[in-house]
Amino acid sequence: MVGGGPQSDNVIHRMAMDDPIPWWKKPHLRNMYLLLFPCVIGIEMTSGFDSQIINSAQLLPAWKEYFGHPTGAYSGILASALPLGSVIGLPFIPLINDNFGRRWCIMFGSCIMIIGTFIQGFSKNAPMYIIARAIIGFGLPYAIVAGSCLIGELAYPKERPILTSLFNACYFIGAIVAAGCTYGTQRIKNDWSWRIPSLLQMAPSLLQVIFVFLLPESPRYLMSKDRLEEAKNMLIHYHAEGNADSEFVKAEIAEIKVTLEIELEHSKQSWADMIRTAGMRRRVLIGSLLGLFTQLSGNVVISYFLGDVLKLIGYTDPSFQTKYNLGNQCWSLVCGVSAALVVMRFRRRTMYLTGIFSILAVYVGWTVCTAVFIAHKNPVAAKFSLFWIYAYSPAYNLCFNALTYTYLIEIFPYAQRARGIAIFQFWGKAAQFFGTNVNPIGTQAIGWKYLLVYCCWIFVEAALIWFLWPETSNRSLEELAFLFENKEDLAQLQQKRVETEHGVGELDDEKHAVVHEKQV
Repeated sequence: MVGGGPQSDNVIHRMAMDDPIPWWKKPHLRNMYLLLFPCVIGIEMTSGFDSQIINSAQLLPAWKEYFGHPTGAYSGILASALPLGSVIGLPFIPLINDNFGRRWCIMFGSCIMIIGTFIQGFSKNAPMYIIARAIIGFGLPYAIVAGSCLIGELAYPKERPILTSLFNACYFIGAIVAAGCTYGTQRIKNDWSWRIPSLLQMAPSLLQVIFVFLLPESPRYLMSKDRLEEAKNMLIHYHAEGNADSEFVKAEIAEIKVTLEIELEHSKQSWADMIRTAGMRRRVLIGSLLGLFTQLSGNVVISYFLGDVLKLIGYTDPSFQTKYNLGNQCWSLVCGVSAALVVMRFRRRTMYLTGIFSILAVYVGWTVCTAVFIAHKNPVAAKFSLFWIYAYSPAYNLCFNALTYTYLIEIFPYAQRARGIAIFQFWGKAAQFFGTNVNPIGTQAIGWKYLLVYCCWIFVEAALIWFLWPETSNRSLEELAFLFENKEDLAQLQQKRVETEHGVGELDDEKHAVVHEKQV
């Protein structure tokens, strides 16, 4: 449905959407957005880079020789060490993110990843390689959780959904660089064919370390620490282009302040808050399922074990596999960015349901074609399988890539946002760990029939999304803070909003009166 569903009665949302000046004509906002890419939006490049480091490295003769031609469970643990490290680090993320700020949390995670990448590139054996990948995994969610929060809390409301959607799209930039780099280094006939790409994985983290403190801190974090003047100056500078009398900023400050007061009044900012109320339990359930769905919808099969999948349909040439993989990553970037740019035009539920049913259709088609090829050695079926693998990308990007962090930032209030995204990361990394260990065993044991398991599971995902996912489009973050909450808190926020709108209206009347007097 075009237009994002029902229009909000929120004054801040209305004022932002009615703003006729595009972001690129606002110098301060434009500069902040341009800095967001190397500082924050590019964080997911590390995830994309990692998926292709493993996927592409398995196609390199030198890598396979160095690690003893890994298969089955051994191949799985080489890939799954990163999500294992992430699961270990997740419980401690809110301690840094909520106490020291978003930027310091990004800095901490990036430094850890640089250390892990250095060890990975100079690994002497498989245990050292596995430990290095676990260290990278430990640091990655610190940067992801803080980065996704910072984007949503810094962005002007009009562009927020697009920016948070682009966050995940950057995954494919890292994947393309890794796939392209590995394709080039395959000509090197020694260990440096895989060591060079492994060391390059630190590039996104280096960008974050260099640039992150050039960004302002989250105004919501600043207000939560009673640093109201700093938060006000940030909003005036970037959301009002330096206009201290901006009605929009006054309304924004008032709503953020009252929402934080209500949230923090009922919150102890502990993990117990996540299950204290029915509304929070619903959020936790959705965040947990979203973490599972983003990694168990068949994408890990393509991201980490594409070589095994291509062998099933007769494509065993390493050169073809690397070129096909590189092309798929470029195509995925196009799909990811395109989905992010249209996120404002459709309702969240519409995009999720369209995406998940498309994924189901793709997997059914892919499974049938692979089965036909194996049974009859039909080359047409093999080529259709190649098509279905490419068709998977627009389907997955439409929902799980474009909407993931946009949706998480919208359903979790400020006081629980870091913990909510950490819970999402926990289940996502746990599912990734499971998938990277089970997928090579499954494809080795039952071949194409393993794809049938995903067909059944994706149908279950579609049913859960249909019944559980609420609509969140066209509302401010403060308004969404009470999406599932009791009527008293919502009434308190609405009363404050009425007062704010009344104040804005009075300012408008005063302005018109002054203009009229001057004309007279």
